Amino acid sequence: MAVRANNTTDRLLADSFKELAQIKPVEKITIKEITDKVGVIRPTFYNHFQDKYELLEWIIRTEVLEPTYPLIHNGLANQALLLIFTCMEHEKPFYSRISRMDGPITFEELVAKCIKEFFVRIIKEAQIKDLELFPFVTEEVLAEYYAKSMIFSVKIWIQQGMNVPPQKMADLYEYLMNHSLEDILHGV
Repeated sequence: MAVRANNTTDRLLADSFKELAQIKPVEKITIKEITDKVGVIRPTFYNHFQDKYELLEWIIRTEVLEPTYPLIHNGLANQALLLIFTCMEHEKPFYSRISRMDGPITFEELVAKCIKEFFVRIIKEAQIKDLELFPFVTEEVLAEYYAKSMIFSVKIWIQQGMNVPPQKMADLYEYLMNHSLEDILHGV
């Protein structure tokens, strides 16, 4: 899905979905319930989103990932990570619930897709020269690697009740990404 401008109807539908997701499983939320809460008809929803999973992708992209772009672009990766964990902690009931999605699309699949697309964009803009050493590692493969490690960290954090403060999670993730297993095993 292409990232489109944030508009009022998108925001209203997202807020409605987020409220419903806090009280019932995502798989059981209907488009009618989402639109009834907003006071629009079902076709309005389909003018904005294909289904509730695309709406969820929009939420993750616009509320969690896109705000980090200027930070990442300016070399502030730890601040970007802090913002991600803080945004999710701020909406703990919502993210706790969606992390247990068990329908045709899982939380890991959906969020990894969003993160991968975001990382592909960042990697392409960075024009990484080191990839030339490993021609079999494409921008997409590299983005998927980092997306999967990120979603793993996020999922564990959510499943454990988000009890670790966002700054500690950001520091931990940055540490793990900047150190090899050998470094960690030997206390480097």
